[in-house]
Amino acid sequence: MLTRLPPWVEVGAFLLAFLAGSVNAVGLLGFSHQSVSHLTGTSSLLGLALADLDLSVALHLLLTLLSFLAGAALSGMLITSTALKLGRHYGFSLLIEAGLLTLAMLSLQQGSDLGVYLASMACGLQNAMVTTYSGSIIRTTHLSGVFTDLGIMLGNWLRGIALDSRRLLLFLLLIGGFICGGVVGTVLFRWLHFVALMVPATLAASLAVVYWGYSRGRS
Repeated sequence: MLTRLPPWVEVGAFLLAFLAGSVNAVGLLGFSHQSVSHLTGTSSLLGLALADLDLSVALHLLLTLLSFLAGAALSGMLITSTALKLGRHYGFSLLIEAGLLTLAMLSLQQGSDLGVYLASMACGLQNAMVTTYSGSIIRTTHLSGVFTDLGIMLGNWLRGIALDSRRLLLFLLLIGGFICGGVVGTVLFRWLHFVALMVPATLAASLAVVYWGYSRGRS
């Protein structure tokens, strides 16, 4: 349960949601209005492309979906347990994410669609990395589940069930982080274009270093 998790989880959740929000903003502005941090819109676009028999677009969208899946699979290879425990490969996963975002930036600057796939893979890796901690669902790359869980919580509260204040705080931090990331990503893209991806890449690498330092200090 969420009550078993250390207090720094909320900080990490906010920062990772911020990271994903900034990447997705760059995607929407620079990848032909295509999101990369979640797959719902991309799946709908794939359906439209298939209906129109636009096979080149359909292939591009399919590769974007498979890239997200590949990132999640990579996380599954690195992190085999759903329980949050210091010493696992979270820092290494974050460092890989930073590398993927850096390569995505370089590819996109060359006009290559490979950058879209690398950015999608980075988001898949991140989302899978923090999906389940001690039975608590934490999504950092999209907000549909967060708003759904928040709505359920509020509905229960209206029925007289006490609010879980820490869970409520987590939901608000995830929503706020993603939106703030979108604001920053938009501003940076308009100023730096695809170089804006270096900000979430740097954040991911910094979080890896901080995590490693914290883990060693607690070991």
